[in-house]
Amino acid sequence: MLDYTGELDRALQALHDEGRYRTFIDIERQRGQFPHAVWRRPDGSERPVTVWCGNDYLGMGQHPVVLEAMHEAIDATGAGSGGTRNISGTTVYHKRLESELADLHGKEAALLFTSAYIANDATLSTLPKLFPGLIIYSDALNHASMIEGIRRNGGTKRIFRHNDVAHLREMLAADDPMAPKLIAFESVYSMDGDFGPMAEICDLAEEFGALTYLDEVHAVGMYGPRGGGIAERDGLVDRIDIVNGTLAKAFGVMGGYIAASAKMCDAIRSYAPGFIFTTSLPPAVAAGAAASVRHLKTDQALRERHQTQAQILKLRLKGLGLPLIDHGSHIVPVIVGDPKHTKKISDMLLQDFGIYVQPINFPTVPRGTERLRFTPSPVHGPGEIDALVRAMDQLWSHCALNRAVLSA
Repeated sequence: MLDYTGELDRALQALHDEGRYRTFIDIERQRGQFPHAVWRRPDGSERPVTVWCGNDYLGMGQHPVVLEAMHEAIDATGAGSGGTRNISGTTVYHKRLESELADLHGKEAALLFTSAYIANDATLSTLPKLFPGLIIYSDALNHASMIEGIRRNGGTKRIFRHNDVAHLREMLAADDPMAPKLIAFESVYSMDGDFGPMAEICDLAEEFGALTYLDEVHAVGMYGPRGGGIAERDGLVDRIDIVNGTLAKAFGVMGGYIAASAKMCDAIRSYAPGFIFTTSLPPAVAAGAAASVRHLKTDQALRERHQTQAQILKLRLKGLGLPLIDHGSHIVPVIVGDPKHTKKISDMLLQDFGIYVQPINFPTVPRGTERLRFTPSPVHGPGEIDALVRAMDQLWSHCALNRAVLSA
């Protein structure tokens, strides 16, 4: 008989041996105090920490307009939605949110999911049912949710080299000109912070008669005059057929969505199991997300502060000579290049300096590019930045002089 427990031990030990075992850090966010939180240690003690790796990019998870909307909704309707969207789980809050999202992206409609992962997976796995023979052309560094949706759909896929428009052209030109086609890519790639060549991809889509599928997860709320993402910033909204976005990052709540034509959303709603058979988001979550989207359509000052803080942090870290990747976005990755070293630095930042940044290892990034990924927000002020820069300066110098410490 197979030793099932032994097999689990073997699988987990392999992660430990490679330095890729993920450890959850128990933190308690404090209302009105973001990015400060309390770290609850395994021994029961507590320590204040500054969160430097959160995806609540703009601090909207603490914003009064979001909290007020959620309180009002939960007082009015209770906790859960009570069902799937098809069976009693569609409320006025869900419809208002979808209307806000459609308006944000200049589309006829939007469709709400429980997460952006599910939105990508469900939509991309369903499209071949709607367009038989569909060929999907996917950027090599697309998010795991896009990869999974494309893998599961049973259709034909092509993987083009990251941001390589010439390679994409070669693939498009080699396929049947009459076959339905879709190009799937991202606006901001979350691990390096680089931008997709959106205009060039749209040109190819028009030339070869392909649909465009754009993941704006790391851009919605933060780019564009109303927070509509890179497509809005660059004036390309009308050239994108399907937009995927999240409500759990810049908007500070939870959920994901697509925005597209009314018929596209209706078809996905009608055919995607990931939508049909999933309980809908709680009304209070939908209400909070709608309030956040609505607020950020007019709060350009918050977006500008966010970009300023990111630029300041990158400039300060570059001044230390750290191996920083800078493509001009808000994401600040510092390459360490080894999983054990990355974990050790992360642990020392937390334990010695009260700075929380999670190590990023394979398979999230390629082996040899393990990193610390900092995500500054508008409320990471001069004090927080100074503390981080001093800690990185001291720790990086220590690690460079004594690599044995990291290998211990």
